[in-house]
Amino acid sequence: MLQRAVGFCLIIIFMLAAAAWAGDRVVIADFSSGTTAGWQIKEKSGKADVSVVKDGDIAAVKFRSTDTSFSLQREVNVDLKRFPILSWKWKVTKLPAGGDFRKSRTDDQAAQLFVAFTKTKAIVYIWDTSAPQGLMEDTTPVPFMHVKVVVVRSGSAGIGTWITETRNVYDDYRRLFGDDPGPVNGMRLQINAQHTGTSAESYFADVFFSRK
Repeated sequence: MLQRAVGFCLIIIFMLAAAAWAGDRVVIADFSSGTTAGWQIKEKSGKADVSVVKDGDIAAVKFRSTDTSFSLQREVNVDLKRFPILSWKWKVTKLPAGGDFRKSRTDDQAAQLFVAFTKTKAIVYIWDTSAPQGLMEDTTPVPFMHVKVVVVRSGSAGIGTWITETRNVYDDYRRLFGDDPGPVNGMRLQINAQHTGTSAESYFADVFFSRK
């Protein structure tokens, strides 16, 4: 009887711990179901080439662009005061030749992750072909939009390898916009190669916000 009671208590403790852990994060992208359910494909130029794949033990979404631009996007509602840390996995297997977001005619990236706060404010984390890693500045002007770019990765270093990234979006927003952020209300995973007329390929997986 005592053993049963102890076993029952252990089960309850495990369940509470699991619930607490689940409450410590807001999952944005989990492709383990084999689908992109909850996401919408947005084609900006050309036809999207997107699929859900299993790359080793990682369930991911795969993007392939040849002179195209498209994204997966979805609405979210994340309070950055509670969940300031954004984590994701990505792998780039082909960079758009000559890509550089600092010029409109070369503004192509193999992988972009947009975090939208309002219809006019966003931060985009990118893997750029040429712009230096760590650079933070405005992207090419878009009417009525304030889009700040953070170059998380640059060039071929790490290409073909899964990399886990972690950013404090709350701190990034304050540094880039100079005030406190409101909630995140949209996310976008994107690839494009139409400006350079080249091609690119990338993967995304396991995108979530968490507490510090």
